[in-house]
Amino acid sequence: MPTGPEPVTADPPAARLPLRRRLLPVIALLLLAPWAAECSWGGFAIDDVLPVLIFLGPMYGGAAILIRETARHLGAGWPTIVLLAAAFGVLQAGLVDQSLFNPGYLDDTQYADTRAAAEATLVPGLEFSLRQAFDYVGNHILLTICAPIVLIESFLGPGRRLRPWLSRPGLVVVAVVYLLGSLLVFTSSEGRKNFLASPLQLAFAGTVIIVLIGAALLPSWRKPRPRPTDPSSVGATRRSRRAPHPLWVGLLVVVVRFGADLTPGWPGVAIALTLAAAAGGLIAYWSSRSGWGERHVLVAGTAGLVTAAAFAYLVPPYSPASPAAALAGDIAVSVVTVALVGGAWWRLAAPHRTVFRAGRGPQSRPG
Repeated sequence: MPTGPEPVTADPPAARLPLRRRLLPVIALLLLAPWAAECSWGGFAIDDVLPVLIFLGPMYGGAAILIRETARHLGAGWPTIVLLAAAFGVLQAGLVDQSLFNPGYLDDTQYADTRAAAEATLVPGLEFSLRQAFDYVGNHILLTICAPIVLIESFLGPGRRLRPWLSRPGLVVVAVVYLLGSLLVFTSSEGRKNFLASPLQLAFAGTVIIVLIGAALLPSWRKPRPRPTDPSSVGATRRSRRAPHPLWVGLLVVVVRFGADLTPGWPGVAIALTLAAAAGGLIAYWSSRSGWGERHVLVAGTAGLVTAAAFAYLVPPYSPASPAAALAGDIAVSVVTVALVGGAWWRLAAPHRTVFRAGRGPQSRPG
């Protein structure tokens, strides 16, 4: 039982905040998700960034907000977010723009030459590339959902970082925005490109989505871990098993990103899936160790984004662009990425001091 006043954080409950402060992280995530998904790796030149944010913001940003709010309202953590992000990746690529089942989806872009490599890993009967499925869904997990969420949360104070931002009416509005954005992509010639997957393909994608959502909503993700009865012995064990430095976590994610592209065809897919599973398991193990903190989460969530931004200079945009526009876009990506990740790292290191207010107990404030 508590023996003293209950501590409260510096940030007041969401209901007490001004409307603009409550909506600021929501708007930031709405814009950051499409930028991370489509622009952070060099997919668009500088003059196409704003149209991308406007056109894809409701779908990508709406999904990121709904996933984040679902997890935080349930009191769940990153396993739920990652599984819901995977479900969104299948939904986006399998049902909305259906790029997963459309072999000619990239034929009108500067990535048309990737079609042969994709067709080397076609799944018989369902006729989709497992290589492309891994890339599409993996990029949605890392770039569209996880990186934007961890960045925005890192900029918030400890009292708001893991709390919901929106009430039920706000969630309804975001859900409508997401549905309208998805419908816009589905009906657009630039979105679905007039392709329609077969009933079997659509049923397969729908089944995978339901399974992933069901796994994400399991009650076990929301149960607190049991605490052992012998704190002294547990403390000694946890001290001897300390989490590594956050940069080692980032290096692990980078190794997976590079290792996934070592070999083409089915061997490459097997290597990619093995590396991803091993890295996920190792990160989950490290997160249970003493010393695991918000900076570890930040690095794990943004290492893929940093890697994508670093190699933006080596890949062409979807559509041909002038060298100046393409270079300007890549430089902008570097600047934005460094500012976001560096600012989040600094924000998590901001010192706090404890003060007392009459009748309120201790309160932590930024120093």
